[in-house]
Amino acid sequence: MISYEPLFRTMKEKGITSYRLGKMGFPLSNYYAMKRGENISTHTLNQLCKLLQCKVEDILEYLDEE
Repeated sequence: MISYEPLFRTMKEKGITSYRLGKMGFPLSNYYAMKRGENISTHTLNQLCKLLQCKVEDILEYLDEE
């Protein structure tokens, strides 16, 4: 299972709210999809890495469902 918990930690560490992320040009529909644990595209990952100046592992992680 993919978890986006690292994204929310990264945003908190950098002091970036969902509102600010939206003002930076990131679609809030994608943000809320991630909050619900839905799938996102590699384009979305690329956008987040660029906007937050971070690595992919700062956005998502794989968790074994067992």
